[in-house]
Amino acid sequence: MPSSPREREANGQRDVGAVVHAVAILRYIATAPAPLGVAAISRGTGVSVSTCFNILRTLSRARFVSFHEDDKTYALGLGVAELAAGFLGISHAELLRPELKRLALKYGMLIVLWRVTEDGHIVLADRAHNPLGVRVEMSVGIRLPMLIGAVGRCIAAALDLPEDELRRRFAALRWQSPPSFEAYRAEVQVAGAAGWSMDDGQLYRGVVTIASIVKDASGQPRFGLSGITIAAQHEAAIFPLLGEELRDLASLMEKTLFPRPGGIQNGE
Repeated sequence: MPSSPREREANGQRDVGAVVHAVAILRYIATAPAPLGVAAISRGTGVSVSTCFNILRTLSRARFVSFHEDDKTYALGLGVAELAAGFLGISHAELLRPELKRLALKYGMLIVLWRVTEDGHIVLADRAHNPLGVRVEMSVGIRLPMLIGAVGRCIAAALDLPEDELRRRFAALRWQSPPSFEAYRAEVQVAGAAGWSMDDGQLYRGVVTIASIVKDASGQPRFGLSGITIAAQHEAAIFPLLGEELRDLASLMEKTLFPRPGGIQNGE
């Protein structure tokens, strides 16, 4: 994922304001259920009305937005489709692979993309690793019960199952160092609040996993993201940082792959 504004400033990098505003405007229009007027776009993005108008006029000339003369509103234009054409036919795994590789190199561990299946499992869809480090290896196609491990805690939080049902499903899980149900349930609650979770040697002894999940527009888990490493290979302070990056990447995936209508009404 892109670095934060503070990180970029620390590295001597500065964002171009007009580009930042244009991207914000395009993203906002993309989530709207209907074309929007300048005032509505300005309110939704925090960009001033005059700046918003000038950027929209420029984007309109470049065909990235279309202007509806009858009600003075804007929607995405053909230019966006032209840019997206290169992505048509690309799988989710191919689309996410550069991010998996970036995180693998940054954190020095295996980074995995899981697909959540309709039959209650997660299947390893893709992975990336740091070629220079000692690492865990997992093969594409591995299947696990969807409520197990760090990804499973996040999925359980998203499903928000009644306690009796969660207990029933938990009893069927097989761990090398199983947590108690009470500990598992507490960690599910923490995962729901934090947006990521950790399994420290419970699913597999000696292996630490950090994970987050991607949900679709209805809130159902669709993908999992995991960082997997041998215990004691990393300082403990690294794990929350990775958890937050995985959470942020999952959030970006949700917005990109499963956009939610913004609940914005027609008009200004």
